[in-house]
Amino acid sequence: MNIIVITGASSGIGMEFALQLDSHFEHIDEFWLIARNRDKMEEIAKGLRHASRIFSMDITHKDKLDVLENAIVQEKAVVRMLVNCAGYGLMGSFAEQEAEAALGMIRLNCEALTDLTHRMIPHMRRGSRIIQMASSAAFMPQPYFAVYAATKSYVLSFSRALGEELKSAGIYVTNVCPGPVETPFFDIAESTGSTLIVKKYTIVSADRVVALALRDSYYRRSLSVCSFPIKAFGLLAKELPHDLLLKIIVWMKRKGL
Repeated sequence: MNIIVITGASSGIGMEFALQLDSHFEHIDEFWLIARNRDKMEEIAKGLRHASRIFSMDITHKDKLDVLENAIVQEKAVVRMLVNCAGYGLMGSFAEQEAEAALGMIRLNCEALTDLTHRMIPHMRRGSRIIQMASSAAFMPQPYFAVYAATKSYVLSFSRALGEELKSAGIYVTNVCPGPVETPFFDIAESTGSTLIVKKYTIVSADRVVALALRDSYYRRSLSVCSFPIKAFGLLAKELPHDLLLKIIVWMKRKGL
């Protein structure tokens, strides 16, 4: 059995991956959709041509990942693609955030992603692919988005290194680093703070991000960055001193820009 595993599949980018992959792959037997909201995933599954298996779970719980891994073993499934989209971010002053909410970002965005990736690799074969949702926030530290940006820097660093390790096995890793995307992400992120107004001028649709990510994955590219403004930001983050950029971000935040 050939399967595609998608986390964060109940909404936003994860849902969009399920919809677009449904029309791309003919030799996949099942989509395995993973998120906490079963009702939303069942609704999405109804619209897919491929058979879907629903795993309603919090992937930060290792016993839940045990259930997933055991199902793969029992079905003798081959993971042709792993799409790690589960994650969340919180804006605002770190000192004013609830410690548990900040730690939750690390558990989900970093620890769970790492654990799941490690569990899935033994069930992959030559030609399998991994897509990891990082963020343009990974390009440099982000005041008032500190923990989230740090988690995405981890995802980007870990996954680019992993991609080099797996090339000899014929498994390819693509890191997706969009800027703001039009998804429910901001419903949670802005519950503790607000994003810079200028960022909202760079917002793109989820379908555009996913279409580019799938194309970059097909061509075995390690990095997928959607839109010219975000590519330019990535270049600035490489070329300019971070101390300068950090001061600019803090100044813009204070000015309400």
